[in-house]
Amino acid sequence: MVADKSRRRFLEAAGAAALASGLASHTFAGGPQEKSGGASQKTPALRPFGFVIHGGAGTIERSRMTPEREKAYRDKLSEALRAGFEVLNRGGACLDAVVAAITLLEDSPLFNAGKGAVFTNAGTNELDSSIMDGRTLKAGAVAGLKRVKNPILLARLVMEQSPHVLMTGDGAEIFAQQKGVELVDPKYFYTEERWQQLQKAKDAEKSPPPKRSKLEREAFSLKADSAFDEHKFGTVGAVCLDKAGNLGAGTSTGGMTNKRFGRVGDSPIIGAGTYANNETCAVSCTGDGEYFIRTVVAHDVSAQMQYGGKPLAQAAESTLERVAKIGGTGGLIGIDRQGNFAMPFNTSGMYRGWIGPEGEPHVLIYRD
Repeated sequence: MVADKSRRRFLEAAGAAALASGLASHTFAGGPQEKSGGASQKTPALRPFGFVIHGGAGTIERSRMTPEREKAYRDKLSEALRAGFEVLNRGGACLDAVVAAITLLEDSPLFNAGKGAVFTNAGTNELDSSIMDGRTLKAGAVAGLKRVKNPILLARLVMEQSPHVLMTGDGAEIFAQQKGVELVDPKYFYTEERWQQLQKAKDAEKSPPPKRSKLEREAFSLKADSAFDEHKFGTVGAVCLDKAGNLGAGTSTGGMTNKRFGRVGDSPIIGAGTYANNETCAVSCTGDGEYFIRTVVAHDVSAQMQYGGKPLAQAAESTLERVAKIGGTGGLIGIDRQGNFAMPFNTSGMYRGWIGPEGEPHVLIYRD
């Protein structure tokens, strides 16, 4: 989706302040503890491990969230964090934790991944996913799936049991069938909420907003964008540091409401939506996919650390500033090999959470 000039100017002006409040830097290692959203972290064990997840960024505001819906999101994110923790606490591999959490989120209608995937313009669901191993730099990804219940499982099989990195469409589903991955009737992905979101998007296309002055456009853009941000985002992801010191990342999404022509966003693109390297960090992204592809967000965070010597938080902030400058919005989660992690975003909210060796899940939704 192409942002207009007024939106781009607004993002450039607001980007620094937004990122400053959204980018709390944390650590699973010892030393001074920092706070985010009122939740402080405890000193961990000698061999620290950490697990961070997101459930999408966008226009997520308290005024538009019922207590019941907020509780549902917090409960599911906490459940996913505990699933990852259980794997890591017993000495399991980071990718096992990533898959455990993401499959749980894919099975929930709350998130734009798996069961909760949004609809294309044609009224179908097309799912994308990717995963990467920071130790070996191996990666696997899938795109345009219509029958795979848990795309993250297939992405991992592409990485581990094929010579390829990315498979798409019918070919990917033939591979899934050969590997015994669970396939479902496409009707499984139907939810009334996502269907109604598609109808609203189509109605909006038929009734474009009236022409406005420059001042009116700048003021209206904040309201107009908010009507669709909740539909654009919702991607889920996880990044992890395990007891062996290995990093891993995974991402899964249903893409963009009302997308056309086999559109694929950043989530299955290694280096754009997902990246992991033991020498630097693991990253999973959510946002305007086209902009995240153009700025190669996930890899750029790693590159700034590796070649520029920047700490994770600074690298993540700098990268999202670049996204905002060309009109993109969204967020990311990242964790480095010391257990430091960051969760920056330039939208009004992002479903996100983390858990360390103490086993207590922390979940945040809003900016404050």
